[in-house]
Amino acid sequence: MLKPAHITNSFHIIKLIASLSFVLFLSACSANQLSLGSEKKANPDEIVLDEKGLPSIAQLMKAGPLPEMYLGKDTAPVTVIEYVSLTCPHCRAFHQKTLPFLKANYINKGKVRYIVREFPIGRSAGNAAIVTRCGSPKRYFKMVDLFLNNQPKWVSLEVRLDAIYAVAKKSGLKRAEFDQCMKDQTLIDNLNAIKNRGRKLGVTGTPTFFINGQKFRKPLSIEEIKTIIDAQLKLG
Repeated sequence: MLKPAHITNSFHIIKLIASLSFVLFLSACSANQLSLGSEKKANPDEIVLDEKGLPSIAQLMKAGPLPEMYLGKDTAPVTVIEYVSLTCPHCRAFHQKTLPFLKANYINKGKVRYIVREFPIGRSAGNAAIVTRCGSPKRYFKMVDLFLNNQPKWVSLEVRLDAIYAVAKKSGLKRAEFDQCMKDQTLIDNLNAIKNRGRKLGVTGTPTFFINGQKFRKPLSIEEIKTIIDAQLKLG
């Protein structure tokens, strides 16, 4: 995540930071800091990573404080978990290019269960994550797609709530609902807990995928995800 530089002397430096391009802002999808505002410390959750830096399947599959958002059947032999930030262009590329193939060929055929977990990078991503969890879970994936597909309209160095709402309202969300969601501290704490647990599982940026326990830190192409899943299906 890009941070504004420490301003010491020149007004010209302020203008330079303000004029950073959208592409530069989105050039890296990794960060260490909180992005959802105030946070309460979570209870210790002991996660031991193996020599390859991977958690156990049991730890990986343990749900967080919010319901898992997923597509597909619980009985699917392959589970794909994606940690996503809605400001990440690499996540957008996966959702636009690879996910439709994954849905048509694996999820809809009962071969894959696909889980999305929030890992917001930056305060704008944090606010968008809050919005996706507002209201009916039925519109969650529609919200995710709206925010990813419309990144140029709302992503910026400064949080623009009106721009975020302009995207969210396309799903049917009312402004009153939106404003109330922004004040939901319990939801904010729970989303922070999901991100912090992701860190403990070894997530450092987005997109990060776990496919039947295997970790992949890149936007998987159609060819790559097909090869990985087909290998897992043969093992099963």
